[in-house]
Amino acid sequence: MRPPSARRHDGRMTKPIQPTQTTAFYVQAILSFAVSLSSLVIALIYLPVEGWVRAFLGLGLLYVVTSTVTLCKVVRDRQEQSEVTNRVDQARLDKLLAEHDPFQVNG
Repeated sequence: MRPPSARRHDGRMTKPIQPTQTTAFYVQAILSFAVSLSSLVIALIYLPVEGWVRAFLGLGLLYVVTSTVTLCKVVRDRQEQSEVTNRVDQARLDKLLAEHDPFQVNG
């Protein structure tokens, strides 16, 4: 049976708010990031150029990594906000439809 938080007041099941991720996907993302970052750092260390060029490329790599993390956070936050907004709008619509009686005569 589903947890009570996954049920509506009328007994219908709803989509959970939190998306599910498998552990394998999470581990793959971490390993992919670690392998790519470490390979670039090793390449920078063994690059046959002067130190200032190596430092410049290292700073560029650091900037790309931090801006990528920031972009991922912004995209995730925007997606979560739109999901919450859609759920609130759907709840309002469900409430209006539940309260509406098409056979009620005003007057």
